Amino acid sequence: MKLALKEAELGVRKGSGGPFGAVIVRKGRVVSKGRNRVPSSKDPTAHAEIVAIRGAARKLGSFDLSGCEIYSTCEPCPMCLAAIHWARIERIHFGATRKDAAKIGFDDEFFYDILKGKRKGVPAEHIGRGEILPIMKEWHGKKGKVNY
Repeated sequence: MKLALKEAELGVRKGSGGPFGAVIVRKGRVVSKGRNRVPSSKDPTAHAEIVAIRGAARKLGSFDLSGCEIYSTCEPCPMCLAAIHWARIERIHFGATRKDAAKIGFDDEFFYDILKGKRKGVPAEHIGRGEILPIMKEWHGKKGKVNY
């Protein structure tokens, strides 16, 4: 967690992003570090956890980060939580809570409320299913495909 905090401090002091840092560890060894880079990269997905996951995947040569744990200075937002699950990271350690983040202007609770059905999110429309299902069926039957 100390390394995650150092990443957060660097981000704040260098102006690259908010007070968020993350570190991915496997078998007691640091695989990747990341800090929030949303403003500096102009990428809304460049949260500390996502940056760390991307680095770990590159370093390990795999999208499957089974056996890894993530240390984050703050409770992951829904996007980061989903990425952690997609990456198959096995444990999350976090410092501050989403309520702590809300007190300084990062209202992740809004997104949690959408997932709980308490608020409406971006309007969505279901279109084109008939045209899309054949390629899904083709992929499903493909030999040698990589499941993820």
